[in-house]
Amino acid sequence: MARILVVEDEADLRQVIEYNLTAAGHEVFVSGSGAEGLRLAREKKPEIALLDIMLPDITGLDVCRQLKSAADTKGILVMMLTARGEEIDRVVGFEIGADDYVVKPFSVRELTLRVSAVLRRGQTNDSQEQVIVFGALRMDREAHRAWVDGEELELTALEFKLLSILYDRRDRVQTRSVLLDVVWGIQADVTTRTVDTHVKRLREKLGAARDYIETVRGVGYRFIGDLSQLGGGSDS
Repeated sequence: MARILVVEDEADLRQVIEYNLTAAGHEVFVSGSGAEGLRLAREKKPEIALLDIMLPDITGLDVCRQLKSAADTKGILVMMLTARGEEIDRVVGFEIGADDYVVKPFSVRELTLRVSAVLRRGQTNDSQEQVIVFGALRMDREAHRAWVDGEELELTALEFKLLSILYDRRDRVQTRSVLLDVVWGIQADVTTRTVDTHVKRLREKLGAARDYIETVRGVGYRFIGDLSQLGGGSDS
């Protein structure tokens, strides 16, 4: 099972989470503050960290940002725990590298299942090729870096995740709802401009490789699987 760090300032909730995750077979470390959580993350090297956003010293978003920017902790999966449920708050969390987002109140069973799902996704990512070269595009998954024609791109964590998902599912059209689910962790039955805005921004940053991502009008987006296909799809 996994080593899990729980950073939650509400003592009762922290104890409930610790008890249930331990009962599920995980090794759990707990903290009530962001600074202590960062220390435990560096010392214990958990596979996943559950971070409350509202902490007494620094925010969970700051903890996530520091974890994802440090070489020795950037591989730790992060699940945000918060009472905030607005889309903008979720997007901010994913932009800085969070892997999932659970809004309070939540059931312990839901949390346990979501932890298992994030861990499975992490294991899947570990089994994928870490360095990708496709035409002018080069990606390094472990370093979360990408280049086009040798020039490094300034991608946010969410943009890199979006690019990786589209590449992994190349030649298959991804609807906006599917991308919301797998990239943002938001299940939605309605079309949202969130996906369109981020794909547009990503394609602008890709420059010479922008046409690797095609717009399939009225459906979603597709990463081409064969460079000979360039020029045959619709544009955004």
